[in-house]
Amino acid sequence: MSTPLLLQVAATPVLPALVLRPWRVEDVAALVEVSRDPALRRWTSSAVDNAADGARWVQAQQRGWAAGDRFGFAVLEAQPGPVQPQLVGNVVVKGVTSGRPAAEVGYWTAAHARGRGVAPRALEALTSWAFDTFAADGLERLELVHQVDNPASCRVAQKSRYDLDGILPAAPPSFPRDGHVHTRHASA
Repeated sequence: MSTPLLLQVAATPVLPALVLRPWRVEDVAALVEVSRDPALRRWTSSAVDNAADGARWVQAQQRGWAAGDRFGFAVLEAQPGPVQPQLVGNVVVKGVTSGRPAAEVGYWTAAHARGRGVAPRALEALTSWAFDTFAADGLERLELVHQVDNPASCRVAQKSRYDLDGILPAAPPSFPRDGHVHTRHASA
Protein backbone atom coordinates (compact mmCIF):
# COMPACT_ATOMS: atom_id res chain seq x y z
CA MET A 1 0.00 0.00 0.00
CA SER A 2 1.49 3.33 -0.93
CA THR A 3 1.26 6.12 1.62
CA PRO A 4 -1.14 8.91 0.62
CA LEU A 5 0.31 12.37 0.80
CA LEU A 6 -2.60 13.71 2.83
CA LEU A 7 -6.32 13.94 3.36
CA GLN A 8 -7.87 17.37 3.62
CA VAL A 9 -10.94 18.54 5.47
CA ALA A 10 -12.16 21.89 4.18
CA ALA A 11 -12.49 24.90 6.42
CA THR A 12 -15.95 26.11 7.34
CA PRO A 13 -16.92 29.69 8.17
CA VAL A 14 -16.08 28.98 11.83
CA LEU A 15 -13.64 26.03 11.72
CA PRO A 16 -10.16 25.94 10.17
CA ALA A 17 -9.15 23.34 7.62
CA LEU A 18 -7.67 20.06 8.80
CA VAL A 19 -4.90 18.06 7.17
CA LEU A 20 -4.52 14.34 7.88
CA ARG A 21 -1.22 12.76 6.96
CA PRO A 22 0.89 9.82 8.09
CA TRP A 23 2.95 10.45 11.21
CA ARG A 24 6.52 11.72 10.75
CA VAL A 25 9.57 11.82 13.00
CA GLU A 26 9.29 15.63 13.09
CA ASP A 27 5.94 15.21 14.92
CA VAL A 28 7.60 13.76 18.03
CA ALA A 29 7.99 17.02 20.00
CA ALA A 30 4.35 18.00 19.43
CA LEU A 31 3.23 14.45 20.27
CA VAL A 32 5.12 14.54 23.58
CA GLU A 33 3.57 17.91 24.39
CA VAL A 34 -0.04 16.88 23.76
CA SER A 35 0.53 13.55 25.54
CA ARG A 36 1.03 15.36 28.84
CA ASP A 37 -2.73 15.87 29.06
CA PRO A 38 -4.18 13.72 31.89
CA ALA A 39 -7.47 13.17 30.05
CA LEU A 40 -5.68 11.90 26.95
CA ARG A 41 -3.54 9.59 29.08
CA ARG A 42 -6.69 8.22 30.72
CA TRP A 43 -8.26 7.11 27.44
CA THR A 44 -5.22 5.97 25.44
CA SER A 45 -3.33 2.73 25.95
CA SER A 46 0.21 3.91 25.22
CA ALA A 47 2.02 6.50 27.30
CA VAL A 48 4.32 8.98 25.59
CA ASP A 49 6.42 10.56 28.32
CA ASN A 50 9.48 11.76 26.42
CA ALA A 51 11.09 12.03 22.98
CA ALA A 52 12.23 8.38 23.01
CA ASP A 53 8.65 7.21 23.72
CA GLY A 54 7.37 9.56 21.03
CA ALA A 55 9.87 8.27 18.48
CA ARG A 56 8.90 4.66 19.26
CA TRP A 57 5.20 5.54 18.92
CA VAL A 58 5.73 7.27 15.55
CA GLN A 59 7.86 4.36 14.33
CA ALA A 60 5.07 1.96 15.32
CA GLN A 61 2.66 4.01 13.20
CA GLN A 62 5.09 3.87 10.29
CA ARG A 63 5.49 0.08 10.68
CA GLY A 64 1.69 -0.23 10.49
CA TRP A 65 1.70 1.58 7.15
CA ALA A 66 4.54 -0.63 5.90
CA ALA A 67 2.74 -3.81 7.00
CA GLY A 68 -0.54 -2.59 5.50
CA ASP A 69 -2.65 -3.33 8.58
CA ARG A 70 -2.66 -0.09 10.59
CA PHE A 71 -3.00 3.38 9.10
CA GLY A 72 -2.46 6.21 11.57
CA PHE A 73 -2.81 9.85 10.60
CA ALA A 74 -1.60 12.91 12.44
CA VAL A 75 -4.43 15.46 12.40
CA LEU A 76 -3.14 18.98 11.83
CA GLU A 77 -5.06 22.23 11.95
CA ALA A 78 -4.20 24.72 9.27
CA GLN A 79 -2.92 28.01 10.62
CA PRO A 80 -3.27 31.42 8.95
CA GLY A 81 -0.32 32.73 6.96
CA PRO A 82 3.04 30.98 6.79
CA VAL A 83 2.65 29.34 10.23
CA GLN A 84 3.10 25.54 10.25
CA PRO A 85 -0.06 23.51 10.90
CA GLN A 86 -0.60 22.58 14.56
CA LEU A 87 -1.03 18.99 15.80
CA VAL A 88 -4.60 18.61 17.10
CA GLY A 89 -5.19 14.88 17.04
CA ASN A 90 -4.79 11.39 15.69
CA VAL A 91 -7.05 9.05 13.74
CA VAL A 92 -6.31 5.45 12.85
CA VAL A 93 -7.86 2.51 11.07
CA LYS A 94 -6.47 -0.80 12.29
CA GLY A 95 -6.95 -4.49 11.76
CA VAL A 96 -7.26 -4.12 8.01
CA THR A 97 -6.99 -7.56 6.42
CA SER A 98 -7.89 -8.53 2.88
CA GLY A 99 -11.08 -10.60 2.89
CA ARG A 100 -12.05 -9.51 6.41
CA PRO A 101 -15.23 -7.40 6.33
CA ALA A 102 -14.46 -5.31 9.44
CA ALA A 103 -11.70 -3.08 10.79
CA GLU A 104 -11.51 -0.75 13.79
CA VAL A 105 -11.10 3.01 13.95
CA GLY A 106 -9.73 5.07 16.79
CA TYR A 107 -8.89 8.67 17.51
CA TRP A 108 -7.81 11.18 20.11
CA THR A 109 -7.89 14.95 20.24
CA ALA A 110 -5.33 17.24 21.86
CA ALA A 111 -6.66 19.13 24.89
CA HIS A 112 -6.28 22.54 23.22
CA ALA A 113 -8.47 21.41 20.31
CA ARG A 114 -11.34 19.67 22.11
CA GLY A 115 -14.87 20.94 21.61
CA ARG A 116 -14.11 22.35 18.15
CA GLY A 117 -15.29 19.47 15.97
CA VAL A 118 -11.81 18.10 15.26
CA ALA A 119 -12.55 14.46 16.07
CA PRO A 120 -15.81 14.09 14.09
CA ARG A 121 -14.39 15.92 11.07
CA ALA A 122 -11.17 13.88 11.08
CA LEU A 123 -13.06 10.62 11.71
CA GLU A 124 -15.38 11.35 8.79
CA ALA A 125 -12.38 11.89 6.48
CA LEU A 126 -10.71 8.70 7.75
CA THR A 127 -13.94 6.70 7.34
CA SER A 128 -14.42 7.81 3.74
CA TRP A 129 -10.76 7.10 2.96
CA ALA A 130 -10.91 3.62 4.52
CA PHE A 131 -14.06 2.57 2.67
CA ASP A 132 -12.73 3.98 -0.63
CA THR A 133 -9.29 2.44 -0.19
CA PHE A 134 -10.24 -1.02 1.09
CA ALA A 135 -13.59 -1.72 -0.59
CA ALA A 136 -11.91 -4.01 -3.13
CA ASP A 137 -10.38 -5.96 -0.21
CA GLY A 138 -13.86 -6.60 1.21
CA LEU A 139 -14.10 -3.88 3.89
CA GLU A 140 -17.79 -3.43 4.66
CA ARG A 141 -17.85 -2.23 8.27
CA LEU A 142 -15.82 -0.04 10.61
CA GLU A 143 -16.09 -0.39 14.37
CA LEU A 144 -15.34 2.25 16.99
CA VAL A 145 -14.82 1.00 20.55
CA HIS A 146 -14.62 3.13 23.70
CA GLN A 147 -15.18 2.70 27.41
CA VAL A 148 -18.75 3.29 28.58
CA ASP A 149 -17.64 6.11 30.89
CA ASN A 150 -16.33 8.19 27.97
CA PRO A 151 -19.39 10.17 26.86
CA ALA A 152 -17.30 12.44 24.62
CA SER A 153 -16.41 9.44 22.45
CA CYS A 154 -20.09 8.52 22.26
CA ARG A 155 -20.85 12.02 20.96
CA VAL A 156 -18.07 11.78 18.36
CA ALA A 157 -19.38 8.39 17.22
CA GLN A 158 -22.93 9.72 16.89
CA LYS A 159 -21.81 12.85 15.01
CA SER A 160 -19.83 10.61 12.65
CA ARG A 161 -22.81 8.31 11.97
CA TYR A 162 -21.42 5.33 13.89
CA ASP A 163 -24.44 3.60 15.45
CA LEU A 164 -24.27 2.06 18.91
CA ASP A 165 -24.16 -1.65 18.19
CA GLY A 166 -23.50 -3.29 21.54
CA ILE A 167 -21.62 -3.53 24.82
CA LEU A 168 -18.27 -5.26 25.24
CA PRO A 169 -17.33 -6.68 28.63
CA ALA A 170 -14.28 -5.23 30.34
CA ALA A 171 -10.92 -6.82 29.48
CA PRO A 172 -8.40 -5.56 32.06
CA PRO A 173 -5.77 -4.25 32.13
CA SER A 174 -5.92 -2.61 28.69
CA PHE A 175 -9.72 -2.17 28.71
CA PRO A 176 -10.66 -1.93 32.41
CA ARG A 177 -14.35 -1.08 31.96
CA ASP A 178 -17.19 -2.25 29.76
CA GLY A 179 -17.13 -0.67 26.33
CA HIS A 180 -19.47 0.54 23.65
CA VAL A 181 -19.12 -0.76 20.11
CA HIS A 182 -20.29 1.69 17.46
CA THR A 183 -20.51 0.56 13.84
CA ARG A 184 -20.64 2.25 10.48
CA HIS A 185 -21.32 0.33 7.27
CA ALA A 186 -19.91 1.24 3.89
CA SER A 187 -23.45 1.71 2.62
CA ALA A 188 -24.24 4.36 5.29
